Amino acid sequence: MNSPVLITGASQRLGLAMANTLLDQGHHVVVTYRTLRPSISMLEDKGATVLQADFSTEAAIDRAIDEIKAISKTYRAVIHNASDWAQERDNHDKHSLIERMMLVHAVAPYRINLALEKALCDCDVQSDIIHMTDYVQETGSEKHMAYAASKAALHNLTLSFAKKLAPKVKVNSIAPALLMFNEGDDEAYKQKALEKSLLEIVPGAQEAVKAVNYLFDSDYVTGQTLHLNGGRHLK
Repeated sequence: MNSPVLITGASQRLGLAMANTLLDQGHHVVVTYRTLRPSISMLEDKGATVLQADFSTEAAIDRAIDEIKAISKTYRAVIHNASDWAQERDNHDKHSLIERMMLVHAVAPYRINLALEKALCDCDVQSDIIHMTDYVQETGSEKHMAYAASKAALHNLTLSFAKKLAPKVKVNSIAPALLMFNEGDDEAYKQKALEKSLLEIVPGAQEAVKAVNYLFDSDYVTGQTLHLNGGRHLK
């Protein structure tokens, strides 16, 4: 069996789209999920290996690493997509909030990357680490301060791991702005959101899938960030 691709947080939205596409392309895919949804059974039926993992505690990260390493001695890629989009307004305990954001978005990827270094370097093809970051890593966010800070930390880890793991492993980030609306978003919000980018579209999860495919296919890109924001930074 080919060396698998690990995708964290693959039960919905971007992670689910990536998992489905990679399975369709013939990859062995290992996915983690925090909340069990019908999509996980669908991925399992298509051949994915599924693991329940909540990266908000050190103990859970330890357990996930042990289970991930037990599945395969080599890995073709790791896509760190697991995310928690919490905001200050909904969390009175700000210490716990920033701690949780850092665990999910920075500590877990950091520890998983280190734990899988040999597995990635021993793959028979050039392997990849992809960090799913966010547009706010460079702009900050008044409503999601801890979240933005943790995504900025993940962006910096991209640079460090690119240096550490070259030339065997390419390490890059994908930084989306708004790629998908949420259920329940009203028309006024949608129109306001569309006007934030130059291209004035919300392209959907496949835009992230295209970015993953590009990075997998490339031979000469590492330590970079693919910005999927429709020109929002120029508005």
